[in-house]
Amino acid sequence: MKSKELKVLAIGAAGPFASHIPAALRKRGIKVRAFVRSEAKAEAVRSQGYDDVVIGDLRDAASLDTAMQTVDGVFHIGPAFVEDETQLGLNVIEAAQRAGVRRFVFSSVIQPTITQLSNHASKIPVEDALYASGLEYVVLQPANFFQNIGKAWPGVIAKGTFNEPFPKSARIAHVDLRDLAEVVSLAFAEDRLIYGTFELCAGLLNRIEIAKIMSEVLGRDIKAGEPSFAEWEEESKAKFTSEQREAMKKIFTYYSHSPMGGNSLVLEAILKREPIGIRSYIESLVVQ
Repeated sequence: MKSKELKVLAIGAAGPFASHIPAALRKRGIKVRAFVRSEAKAEAVRSQGYDDVVIGDLRDAASLDTAMQTVDGVFHIGPAFVEDETQLGLNVIEAAQRAGVRRFVFSSVIQPTITQLSNHASKIPVEDALYASGLEYVVLQPANFFQNIGKAWPGVIAKGTFNEPFPKSARIAHVDLRDLAEVVSLAFAEDRLIYGTFELCAGLLNRIEIAKIMSEVLGRDIKAGEPSFAEWEEESKAKFTSEQREAMKKIFTYYSHSPMGGNSLVLEAILKREPIGIRSYIESLVVQ
């Protein structure tokens, strides 16, 4: 995007992905406005480097219209496992069209056509609407975030076991949020990604391999565990709604018979370097 001073609206600014966005965009001279639901969330994101913060609701067209004023682009990542995730994405696209926003970057999910998983299927109509929107679009389809492994890190340190409730031999595609944030910044700062849909994956690893790398980095033996879903939920202290719990169970059941694949070629081409790998991510956990 060619402009003297670009500004991007970040939808989902209070989430784990969007927290990496401000630094990546500001590095390229792009200002970033955060869109959050409450003053409490606004306070939380102000320290992350956003230039300004707008409080609103994705279900309220007026607040979206206000947030879209004077921005050149929109980055959207939908809230996970909410019943109307698809409609919320459509609302954002429609608001961007009304405001005359030029570019729209959507964080979808790897292999959205796995329709038996609600968090995948919910992305398809949003992608479809974006392709027909008339906006300059960039659709990103990221794999599982390395940062999700970080949620298990306290248990790894305390118990010497890396636990997830699906077979430890199942290979799952991963990517680092820092690389995704860099791709988002490139999508706004340059024109080479527009009208593209990109699967983003850094590597394909199973839990045995990840535990081995954890052992090497920590200098102690880390085992790969296979707890039941109930055991994992209790250990992780996750607070799911009933709908979220069922959605998570379906994901882990899917991993049990059809591990989530992915290929790093696209991400390497976009970044023009090797993606951040699992060892580098685990090393970053050690120094935190």
